[in-house]
Amino acid sequence: MNPADMFTQVGSVIASVMFAWAMFKQYCPYSVQEYFDKYSKRAFTFVYPYIQISFNEFTGDRFMRSEAYSAIENYLGSRSSTQAKRLKADVVKNSQSVVLSMDDYEEVEDEFQGVKLRWASGKHISKSPSVSFYPVTDEKKYYKLTFHKRHRQLILGDYLNHVLKEGNEIKVRNRQRKLYTNSGSYWRHVVFQHPASFETLAMEAERKQEIVDDLVIFSKAEDFYARIGRVWKRGYLLFGPPGTGKSTMIAAMANLLNYDIYDLELTAVKDNTELRKLLIETTTRSIIVIEDIDCSLDLTGQRKKKKEEEGERDEKDPKPKLPKEEDSKQSQVTLSGILNFVDGLWSACRGERLIVFTTNFVEKLDPALIRKGRMDKHIELSYCSFEAFQVLAKNYLRLDSHHLFARIQELLGETKMTPAEVAEHLMPKTISGDAKVCLEGLIGALEKAKEDAILKAEEEAKEKEKESARLKAEEEAKEKEREKAKAEEEAKEKAKAAEDAKEKDSPAAENAENAKKQVKDNGFCDNGNGELNNKEIKQEGFSH
Repeated sequence: MNPADMFTQVGSVIASVMFAWAMFKQYCPYSVQEYFDKYSKRAFTFVYPYIQISFNEFTGDRFMRSEAYSAIENYLGSRSSTQAKRLKADVVKNSQSVVLSMDDYEEVEDEFQGVKLRWASGKHISKSPSVSFYPVTDEKKYYKLTFHKRHRQLILGDYLNHVLKEGNEIKVRNRQRKLYTNSGSYWRHVVFQHPASFETLAMEAERKQEIVDDLVIFSKAEDFYARIGRVWKRGYLLFGPPGTGKSTMIAAMANLLNYDIYDLELTAVKDNTELRKLLIETTTRSIIVIEDIDCSLDLTGQRKKKKEEEGERDEKDPKPKLPKEEDSKQSQVTLSGILNFVDGLWSACRGERLIVFTTNFVEKLDPALIRKGRMDKHIELSYCSFEAFQVLAKNYLRLDSHHLFARIQELLGETKMTPAEVAEHLMPKTISGDAKVCLEGLIGALEKAKEDAILKAEEEAKEKEKESARLKAEEEAKEKEREKAKAEEEAKEKAKAAEDAKEKDSPAAENAENAKKQVKDNGFCDNGNGELNNKEIKQEGFSH
């Protein structure tokens, strides 16, 4: 048999097998296919001497990214660069180095204590039905480890521990802090490169040290929180006027502790379930931030308002109305969902996390949201003090002292200006960067702010006087109306009394009295003509 005939027969056999298999999958009942797959795999294990272990990227229906998957990804990075033909690159350490990892469907080999193993990357792609024109695809990545079954104990014990330990160490060395934001029910991130620190923060030194000590103690308190039975997390409420450094404070906290930041936009979260999913996908050593929480959603007295609205609806229309299309597009996150997010059962899924709320109007927030245990530490960031100005002057102008500082100190004690406004006036105004020009500009701005504050106070005082005069005039007018009404009522009563007295003294009244007396004496009344006076008798209620 020549080679051409042999290849023809082999091709024919392969085509026949493939056709038979396709018919089997198409027409054979599912129960029979399942039975066949089950026992064929069992039979295959008798002749196949290798064991396979899969490490999926997510666990629990995409609820949480597997830490083992991340460690393996870091561990295989160095092996991938020398063996794999297709690689993925990522920049770390402030764009100073590149980290390589395996692309999908690549394989690399590893060796541990003389035992050879094989790692392969892959992914499962499934399409879920969607109302849109394009189907939604869901990718589930995984790593698969293959090794001979006679090395089971070594691989499942020492080798996997070695991989996880070294992978976590590589992660720490290559760690690049990230700033996350939510898009739907998933997080997206960019590299976090904010340069803020507590050294450059415009605040009194004593207050800064208090906050730094609190943060450092928290970061080292894992055993303490475990001993007292509390979740290893802490809440911070930053409140104060706009421009007082709340966002800068958060960046300084992240830089101090080397934490990632998750900037949560509540208006982009569909409902409480989606909010919980976002919480679960956050990592340890992170800060979860909700800025301007008083503006994100209506969380002010939400429970009371809901009851009042339901009561009004029941009174006006007992039938519930269908939600409008606009309402269905709005976020359905409730105050209860936020409270559970902060310290509910699901908040224990990760440790070593800070939860930070910022607001310009703390009085607008529901007391249940900011009580101790949820927001453990309240930090007020107010207007610029002289000590805060000294920090800014050192940062911007590299000045520790200047003869204009005394005037600035005096003006800062008499007027209100935020650190952001002060910093703007300290920005270099000339190419040479003359500090005197900046300080004089700041003094001018402070003097103008002082004059504006005085004028505003005078205008408010005038408005207050006008309002008082108006209220007094309204009260006097009301008093006159009451006196006039009282006088009219008294006049009516006097007129009625006079009319009653006049009627009593009239001849008709006298005749009625005489008629009454005649009826009493004679049984009838004579009007003087021998006739009964029926009219008078009728008026007095008598009958003949």
